[in-house]
Amino acid sequence: MADADLDVVIRQLAKQLHTGLMTRAKERRDRFNGLAAKAKSKETADRFKMMAKATLEQAIAAAKRLQMSADNVADSYARSMRIAASTPIAVKAEKTKAEKAPKKAAKAKKAKAKKAK
Repeated sequence: MADADLDVVIRQLAKQLHTGLMTRAKERRDRFNGLAAKAKSKETADRFKMMAKATLEQAIAAAKRLQMSADNVADSYARSMRIAASTPIAVKAEKTKAEKAPKKAAKAKKAKAKKAK
């Protein structure tokens, strides 16, 4: 997972949270609907039904906000990584690393040849 892009990880975690939130909200809605079915008066049953409806509506709104926030964070991270990768400093650093690698290899060969003599 170390090589995975963090924007993908952020989206996956948000999806898991969204699923958990909606599962809990549906359980709570079902609980209120069950209480409405067992209620002795019509007013109590109506109140429980309204609570069930409101619970699900609020959970849906919270899930949408969660998803939107996660998408914004993931997009922002991906954009900042693209910008960082294309800046001249990052490109220059990559070039110097690429130039140093052959030089180090050549020095190592010379040292090895010296030891062999």
